[in-house]
Amino acid sequence: MLIKNFISITKPGIIFGNLITVAGGFFLASAGQAKLFLLFITLAGISSIIAAGCVFNNIIDRDIDQIMERTKERVMVKGLLTKRIAFTYGAVLTVVGCTLLWVYANFLTVVVAVVGLFFYVVVYTLGFKRTSVHGTLIGSISGAIPPVVGYCAVTNQLDAGALILFLMLSIWQMPHSFAIAIFRFDDYLSAGIPVLPVKKGIYYAKVNMVLYVCFFTIISSLLTMFGYTGFYYLATSLAIGLWWVRLAIRGFKAENDRVWARKMFGFSIIAITILSIVMSLDALSVAL
Repeated sequence: MLIKNFISITKPGIIFGNLITVAGGFFLASAGQAKLFLLFITLAGISSIIAAGCVFNNIIDRDIDQIMERTKERVMVKGLLTKRIAFTYGAVLTVVGCTLLWVYANFLTVVVAVVGLFFYVVVYTLGFKRTSVHGTLIGSISGAIPPVVGYCAVTNQLDAGALILFLMLSIWQMPHSFAIAIFRFDDYLSAGIPVLPVKKGIYYAKVNMVLYVCFFTIISSLLTMFGYTGFYYLATSLAIGLWWVRLAIRGFKAENDRVWARKMFGFSIIAITILSIVMSLDALSVAL
């Protein structure tokens, strides 16, 4: 049971979801010359740092987690771990992750990962999450770090490719997060978290979601425009983007906003997963 608690507090689902984009950035940068050991270390290192961020988040948010239906069974809410043990666990995970990335990848990768951790724990969780409608935008910065970590582990530089990946994931997270806020509307309202659908209304959030999906479609195509990927990726990104735009627009006529929002959320996961895979494969064809 104790082991289960230590695993649960790291939010394994979030870790796994981020690793898909880490691998995408890694293979994009590798262009067919991937070093599997470096990939394994990079995944292990960033997993440890993401896990640490989730642990710290659980400690900080235990008061509002007990109010929200989807989080009321979390480890810290139920008192299954003390704050001291949880904090120590998060600190150890941070050190382990940074050490792996520093020793086997490069210092830049460590810096990028730590910046992501700082924004998630300090700027977002402690700062903007409970006080500003812009908290989602601030949180998107940390969520966009994983593919950049994968990319920098290979290239040891921040260039146009890293910037495009960062922008892609930042913009992707906005409609993704708004969708969650819509179908979990009551949870956010009861916990007093000022997400856009709660503060400005669901209709206003839908307008923003359409705009962000359009921006995402444009930004994702830049990987081909800058020569990192080829035609297959471009065709895939445009097809996914246009379908997502169509789904977003259909939200204005949705009979049930929560059902529609779940579809938007589900498709966002499918979209970023497919793009991460295709960018990895297409980068190889460009290199050849």
